[in-house]
Amino acid sequence: MILEIASLQVRPGQAAAFEAAFLQAQAIIASMPGYLGHELQRCLERDDHYMLLVRWRSVQDHEVGFRSSPQYQQWRALLHHFYDPFPTVLHYEAAAGPGLAPAPAGR
Repeated sequence: MILEIASLQVRPGQAAAFEAAFLQAQAIIASMPGYLGHELQRCLERDDHYMLLVRWRSVQDHEVGFRSSPQYQQWRALLHHFYDPFPTVLHYEAAAGPGLAPAPAGR
């Protein structure tokens, strides 16, 4: 499992419209192969700032499967005009934490 983290800065005054559009858009991403779940978090200290956390089976499911799909064009049309600047998107894998098996010896 990988975790996609997108730092989203929404244009000032557009938070309510963004959240309404995201309610529609989340059905699109949830229908994609390899999708495992997501959360949209609103920042308490910085107005109009969000973090989108999406769990995927693999980076390819996100980068190739989703971003190459016709559904991604719908996602873009619903959400991309809200961002300024365009989001930074990075992928992470678990390194430590509760429930993870210990790393093999020698690693």
